[in-house]
This record gives sequence, C-alpha cells and structure tokens, in this order.
Amino acid sequence: MPREIRDVVFVDGVRTPFGKAKGQYAETRADDLVIKCIRELLRRNPGLPPERVDEVAIAATTQIGDQGLTIGRTAALLAGLPNTTPGYAIDRMCAGAMTAVTTTAAGVAFGAYDVVIAGGVEHMGRHPMGEGVDPNPRIISEKLVDTSALVMGSTAENLHDRFPGITKDRADAYAAASQEKAAKAYANDLIQPDLVPVATRSAEQGWGLASTDEPMRPGTTVEDLASLKTPFRPHGRVTAGNSAGINDGATACVLTSAEAAEELGLTPKMKLVSYAFAGVEPEVMGVGPIPATEKALKLAGLTIDDIQAFEVNEAFAVQVLAFLEHYGIADDDPRVNPYGGAIAYGHPLASSGVRLMNQLAKQFEQRPEVRYGLTTMCVGLGMGGTVIWENPNWEGAAK
Repeated sequence: MPREIRDVVFVDGVRTPFGKAKGQYAETRADDLVIKCIRELLRRNPGLPPERVDEVAIAATTQIGDQGLTIGRTAALLAGLPNTTPGYAIDRMCAGAMTAVTTTAAGVAFGAYDVVIAGGVEHMGRHPMGEGVDPNPRIISEKLVDTSALVMGSTAENLHDRFPGITKDRADAYAAASQEKAAKAYANDLIQPDLVPVATRSAEQGWGLASTDEPMRPGTTVEDLASLKTPFRPHGRVTAGNSAGINDGATACVLTSAEAAEELGLTPKMKLVSYAFAGVEPEVMGVGPIPATEKALKLAGLTIDDIQAFEVNEAFAVQVLAFLEHYGIADDDPRVNPYGGAIAYGHPLASSGVRLMNQLAKQFEQRPEVRYGLTTMCVGLGMGGTVIWENPNWEGAAK
C-alpha cells in the first residue's frame, strides 16, 4: 500500500554546557549528561506526554563504559521515559547526533514514529577517541588509506596542502573571530536558553554547577594564536587555537511529524527539507561537507544561493574555510556561524550535530527574512553530512 511522506519538524533542542576533557565533568558520568538533556526536553515541553515518545536514538563515538550498553535505551529508562519506549545507540563519529536526527526523522517521515528524541554524548576526558578500537591492519598495509587518515589533525594539515591559499594566518583570523562571536552571543543571552545546567561533583572540591561552556577563550587575538605550536607537523598550520578542543558534553532534541506537533500544541523551530551524507578521501576528511551539501541541495531542488543561514562545524578552521572557498563565500560572511562555533564552544564529537541545529534554530528566530539554512560537518574517516532546514518563521510564508 503506498505511503505519503510526512513533514518532519524540529521542535526543541538542548545541550549541556560543554566541558574541557578532564575539566568540569571529570567525575561526571557520560550517560548522566544525556539523561539530563532528555529530562530537560520533557520539562520544557509539558504538552509532550512521555509515553508519546516512540524512539530514543543517542550517538556516541566511543561506545564503551558509561557510553555503552545501547545508550539510547538505558538513557531513556534512566530519564524516566516508560519502559515501553525503545532506544538504540548510533555511531558516525563526529556526525553521530546528526545521524541520530536524520535516521529517526526518516522514520517519522515514513510514519513509523510520531515523536522521537535524538542526540549524542561524548566524554572525551574519560573515553579518548579510538579507545579500545582495533583497526584492521590491512587498511594501512594495503594502502587503502594513508596513515595520516587516522589522525584528525594530520588530515587538517593535508587539507591546508590541498588548499594552499588557506594560510595559517587566515585560519587563525577565523578562529579568533569565532571566539569573539561566541563571547558576543553569550553577552546577548543567545546561547544560554538552550543550556541545561549540570550538577558536578569533585572528590576534592565537592559539588559544583556547570552552567557555561568551559572551552571558551574570550579576548583571543590573532597575535595570541600565532605563537601556538603546530603539533601535527613541524612548521605546520594547525594548532590548538584554530581547532576544536577535546571536550565533554551531550545534546538532545525532539523531532515530530507536523501533524503530531499540531496535535500536542508544540511549536516547531525548523522544518526538515533534505539531508545527505557523502564519502571523500579519508586523508582529507575536512572536505566532506562539500559533496554532502551538493547532494542535499540537489535532493531539495535548491542551490547554494537559496541558503541564507549556515552552521558549519568548526572541527578545524581550515575545514570551514575550504567549504566557504568552494562556494565563493567570504571568510567573514555574517550568515556563517554568527554566534561562533566549535573552536569556541568545543566539539564533543557525537554530540555536536544538535548544537549546530540549536544555533540554526536561533538564527531562524532572529532572522525571519531567511527561508532556508543548513547544518553541515566533516566526519572522521572521510565523510561529510549536511541537513537543510526551512524556517517556519519565514516572513514570506504569509505573502
């Protein structure tokens, strides 16, 4: 029997403040971070009965310890959802939460679900990327990939080689601007409404409260960044200052069908238009957002000129700049990451996709003249992911 594809909407998204590895969450469990996000979503949306949540998908890159045991299911139970609510874990490295969103959204569009919760968590201080893995040696010995493909910072240096016009000076200038924009967004209270304060405990210092993003370095200048070491290559261009850090944090969001949102009295913040993932050479994984965006635009019947709001994950400054250069967009275009990005806030791998969506939803709220926006990110081992969204506040809709 034929089925109609239903519209999918992003109702709400939250995240914990992001922490430095071995920082404010050093003695906090990873699953407790995502549980806090799920509980906050239910608190913020009292019109959503817990029993109406049809699925919980939670991503983690390193699925061991307190990030293991099918974390979507265990987090759902611990967050107070009924035991009739199923859940699962998902992994696409940095695009974990993004994939949790697109996978469950596809189920909503198909009619398998009406309401889902999707998100991600990464406690990199406790579980460094690659912990416990055993890569097949043939991937190197048979020269399927260069050894640099397994070191994300080295892939960023390779990307600088491929785009020689993206100098270290440009990368540092972009990074300093990200810190400045993030500080301004905080000053204007644009980020805090979607942060979930988290109680933290230290055996030495007792109880505390994480209420702000720990990695931010307001006041960072290009001169400050110019003096930093280049750990991935002698005289290289990638530093700790023009890259995202090693971070801890969690995110979660509510997606529903348009009909379910109306039934439950929930106000959509964004409408899903299309999404796509693409593979590229693992050695230059930072170019992944380019083919992913091309695919997503084609599926949507749009061009890059139709996109007027961008949230591009800042794993490395060079990766964002390569994306912008491909599309002829200026390094300082105000449509791109206007509230700053991962260089300032942090990048707890599998959780970051929903942070991008939260910030795009804020752009849509602030800019009703914008109809379409996108969230995009590069992904380890040579991939990219892009999701295109429509602004329900678009002023042209009423014309």
